[in-house]
Amino acid sequence: MDLVTEFPESLAGSAAGGIPIIGHMGLEVLHAERGRAVLRLPFEPNINHVGMVYAGSTFTLAEVPGGILFSGAFDVARFYPIVGDMKVRFVQPATTSLLVDARMSDAEIDRVAAELDEHGKAKWVLDQEVVDYRGQVVATTSATYFGLAWPTG
Repeated sequence: MDLVTEFPESLAGSAAGGIPIIGHMGLEVLHAERGRAVLRLPFEPNINHVGMVYAGSTFTLAEVPGGILFSGAFDVARFYPIVGDMKVRFVQPATTSLLVDARMSDAEIDRVAAELDEHGKAKWVLDQEVVDYRGQVVATTSATYFGLAWPTG
């Protein structure tokens, strides 16, 4: 089943909260479980001056899932995620709402968990495709994330 069929525009999501600007963008979490997060960015209010999705909104749609994946797999009372870098390749203009399906394999989760426990920090890379509601890839991304131990004392 393709992503657009699995998560139609009529499907209600929950607000991706915690950071006020994300709420203003209307970013929605459609699915979140260990190893998978699906998010949607509504077309409005994320329209730029020429009638397509604003590049910064597309970036945010692709950046946020790293934190959601982290929260679903690791102890956020002990560790927090942060993005270190992110490359976005815009493939074609986006003129509909957008979807991203972020995944982290069990093997990668186990590797990161072991590094977090042993060193208090870990690094992983998340590669994704951002698709529109025609099922077309509008951007590809590659981001490096870090999990870090909360400071103590």
